[in-house]
Amino acid sequence: SKATVSVLNCTPVTNTDTMKRAAENNGTPSKRTKQTKIALLSVYDKTGLEEMAKELHELGISLAASGGTSKKIKAAGLTCHDVSDLTKAPEMLGGRVKTLHPAVHGGILARETEQDMGELAKRGYDPIDFVFCNLYPFVEVTAKENVQIAQAVEEVDIGGVTLLRAAAKNHARVTVICDPKDYPTVIAELKENGKVSLETRKRLAVKAFEHTAQYDAAISQWFRAQYLGAGTENAHQMVLRYGCNPHQKPAQVWAENGPLPITIAAGSPGYINLLDALNSYALVSELKQALNIPAAASFKHVSPAGAALGTPLTEEEKIVCQVQDLELSPLASAYAKARGADRMSSFGDWIALSDECDEATAKIISREVSDGVIAPGYSAKALEILKKKKAGKYTCLIMDPNFKPQDMELRTVYGITLMQPRNATIVTPELLTNVTTKNKAAKDGERDMILAAIAAKYTQSNSVVYAHNGMCVGIGAGQQSRIHCTRLAGEKADNYRMRFHPRVLGLKFKKGIKRAEKSNAIDLYVTGEAAKGSADEKKDWEGMFEDVPAFFTQAERNEWVSKATNLAVASDAFFPFSDNVHRMAASGVKYIVAPGGSANDGPVIECADEYGMVICHTNLRLFHH
Repeated sequence: SKATVSVLNCTPVTNTDTMKRAAENNGTPSKRTKQTKIALLSVYDKTGLEEMAKELHELGISLAASGGTSKKIKAAGLTCHDVSDLTKAPEMLGGRVKTLHPAVHGGILARETEQDMGELAKRGYDPIDFVFCNLYPFVEVTAKENVQIAQAVEEVDIGGVTLLRAAAKNHARVTVICDPKDYPTVIAELKENGKVSLETRKRLAVKAFEHTAQYDAAISQWFRAQYLGAGTENAHQMVLRYGCNPHQKPAQVWAENGPLPITIAAGSPGYINLLDALNSYALVSELKQALNIPAAASFKHVSPAGAALGTPLTEEEKIVCQVQDLELSPLASAYAKARGADRMSSFGDWIALSDECDEATAKIISREVSDGVIAPGYSAKALEILKKKKAGKYTCLIMDPNFKPQDMELRTVYGITLMQPRNATIVTPELLTNVTTKNKAAKDGERDMILAAIAAKYTQSNSVVYAHNGMCVGIGAGQQSRIHCTRLAGEKADNYRMRFHPRVLGLKFKKGIKRAEKSNAIDLYVTGEAAKGSADEKKDWEGMFEDVPAFFTQAERNEWVSKATNLAVASDAFFPFSDNVHRMAASGVKYIVAPGGSANDGPVIECADEYGMVICHTNLRLFHH
């Protein structure tokens, strides 16, 4: 063969084609000199291939390539050996098997040790120093419409993935290149140093591992949709109508390590529905675990509008929650309170139930405007009732109560992947043992503090939650300032309190006024917004009543709200200033659970002592994003 130049010392080396020499020696051990380098090329994307192959050839590197890659190099007038020259075996099965051979993978995986090199020599194989490989365009092909499974199968690269993984594994010796953009870097280092640096080999190895991981993920995702999609037994994947907004298509949900823990009993969930369903179910299941009482939540935009326990309602609470005409089970009581605390925010909610949905709960759901419900099951009668809602399109999801989420969570934001351990810490009474105020009677507010803390755990931060009598009565979600969370939640708690005023309980609506209209009218009344409206707005509001009620004065409102007592508050992070305590006191708060650690803890505790409050300082921050 022609003399070539050693990449190590630039001296002429004759007969460096050891692949040919092995054949000529009838398989006797290879006597390959250290100066010989071999590059194996097998690329679908042939961008820059000819230029790169020419550079390698001029550097004295022997080229071996598969199929179309070899033809392309030879067409450029360069010497290139077919893979079959290494393997002594032609391609088979229409090209499905080309590089899967010990001569190839032994050459790639052999370490720079006497034992490995000796074993290669005994078999007449040569070490391979460079692997240039990229993969069949599975993603591009399957993105087209009406792709058949047979087409997709042929785009599953086997040999290429194996080449990349083998070369990346042995990056201590081998350089793996899967991206044409890296060709110039490799060539430049070879020209300058006669070798590719270890740092570059490490970087390229990671890139190859990432490339094969993404490739495998795309393949599993596509076949998951074909074979284990919605409608199949133990479905692993579900296609959604769209993402957060109608223009965000396509959208889907899937599980990688087994079937989805959710099954559809009725309807068709959307992307936001599932965000609400999964977050809300986590909340109610944790409440049930912590307090052993049925629980329900009303969710909107990945935060609770309400959450409650299945404790009995007073007669006044039944009127306020608009369920005075129904017989209530414990679970129905939980949802009545979760929905009833802030009926304005709960309009169009997603519902989560800790226990099997019974008939009593289904009856409440059937007459409220909501998007869907998730529960560990449904009684036959309950499902019959719910399937009539929205002309049969109402969504009912069944959650596997035995499902255990993975310990690690992944999310992608702006193309970047973040990872963290799931917030699996369970809120229990043990969290309330560090009482830092003079009043130590934390036990009296234990249940409502746990309820508020668990609700805060699943509320978009910053968050502050007020609770009373087994229900969240005010939730301040997603505010940048802690005091604004406290004020917002306090205002909601005050509005809930105002709904118990005799003038509100005695409102007489005209016939034909719908439940949602009543809720809106009551909200306008107790907040004072109706009194501030224009003449037309007031006229519309007054037109709902048989007897138009007198507006509350500020003094009347203050006097009624001041009667509230024994509320509990939870915060997802510490209260930095005593203004939060003053605001909570105005709404009747007595029990506070929040992380400690603020430089201002002392003044906050002193302020709470002035009101006779109980503060349980924890070491558990509960941010949720």
